[in-house]
Amino acid sequence: MSTSTDRQRRLVWDLPVRLFHGLIVVCFAGAWLSSESERQALLHETLGYTLAGLIVWRLVWGLVGTRHARFGDFVTGPGAVLRYLKNVARRTPEHHVGHNPASALAIVVLLVLGLVLGASGWALQQDVGGEWVEGVHELAANVFLLTAVAHVVGVLLASRMTGENLPRSMVDGLKIAPPEQAIRSSWRSVAALLLAAVLGFWVLQWRDAAASADDGAVASAAPAAGDED
Repeated sequence: MSTSTDRQRRLVWDLPVRLFHGLIVVCFAGAWLSSESERQALLHETLGYTLAGLIVWRLVWGLVGTRHARFGDFVTGPGAVLRYLKNVARRTPEHHVGHNPASALAIVVLLVLGLVLGASGWALQQDVGGEWVEGVHELAANVFLLTAVAHVVGVLLASRMTGENLPRSMVDGLKIAPPEQAIRSSWRSVAALLLAAVLGFWVLQWRDAAASADDGAVASAAPAAGDED
């Protein structure tokens, strides 16, 4: 039997995980919107590499992070996913302190697709693989988008059925949980390092691009000066 203590909102999601979610949304949305513009190629490349780097970080954090961030806490087999979806269809989804099985499946798919996007994007930049790599890149992006939309719809549906605001929990880190399943720290220092790494990479990308543009301008101006002589 649940008690009023069990129904209290407690810290479940650490700050690095919440920051990761927000940055992934920004990076994918920005990369998607800039994908067809040659003028925004640097933005697309920067956000794409950032997304891939974030996913590599999440894989590590899924092994060494806080309780509910670890893959062992939420990754399940297909049976658990089907059972959860059946309960959703009956409008009686069970409550999970961490990710529910359907969300866990979506997260795994998104992580894999993010790595495919990063690898295929790098190959395209290096002119490796040709058209088939471009096809893989575009397919991965489309499936990533569809999976992300399905994940958001599922989260909103679960929120409505359970009465718990799940999007809010990914902002403040709090969910309904018994005391023994709460985490003690939000790990702000790790979140700060993660954000600093992302911002530092962006600065380096723009600085290198500006330096390349200056070198190109000097190189193009040199022959013109020689012609005047």
